[in-house]
Amino acid sequence: IKSGEKKLLNIVLKADTLGSKEAIVSSLEKIGNDEVNTHILLAGVGGINETDVALASSNEALIIGFNVRANTAARESGSQKKIDIRYYSIIYDLVDDITKAAEGLLSPEIRETFIGYAKIQEVFKITGVGKIAGCLVTEGHAKRDVGVRLLREDVVIHTGKLKTLKRFKDEVKEVQSGQECGMAFEAYEDIRKDDVIEIFTTQEVARTLN
Repeated sequence: IKSGEKKLLNIVLKADTLGSKEAIVSSLEKIGNDEVNTHILLAGVGGINETDVALASSNEALIIGFNVRANTAARESGSQKKIDIRYYSIIYDLVDDITKAAEGLLSPEIRETFIGYAKIQEVFKITGVGKIAGCLVTEGHAKRDVGVRLLREDVVIHTGKLKTLKRFKDEVKEVQSGQECGMAFEAYEDIRKDDVIEIFTTQEVARTLN
């Protein structure tokens, strides 16, 4: 998906009657937002055949059968090509399922939780290691393997991860508020006295279309 382009959930729809086909198309066209949409490649009446499977295969689409089934050849072809064929008899269930499938295309929301702040009191240059920030954890706690930002006069200078978190000479996983520690960033050394290090965790949260 190119930047700025919508993600499409491609669908081949086969229904038992013209009325049910039109009702389903009308419902499916309402699913989506400015990031994701359903795209109905074909809406027809009758059973699912090999032509439907070929269309779905060439467009990475799923096939929906409403009160219809795939014939033997279509089932075998669909199985070989790993086509998702879904059967429904209730329109509400169909729409609910396709809404969830479309939501699966949404990029997850990244939520940040701030867990601590540290202030750089001194910067040490160690041969073979690079620059180490001598810090005081001023709030919360510092932790390895989470996100960190370097703030200079409240402006974000760098976002990355810690390469080193030391208490005295020992590598540690965590340092509590009020304690001093040594920190070094991965692939970044523009650190100065009085810079502030913001420590945070991130969590991916699934999004919905509502």
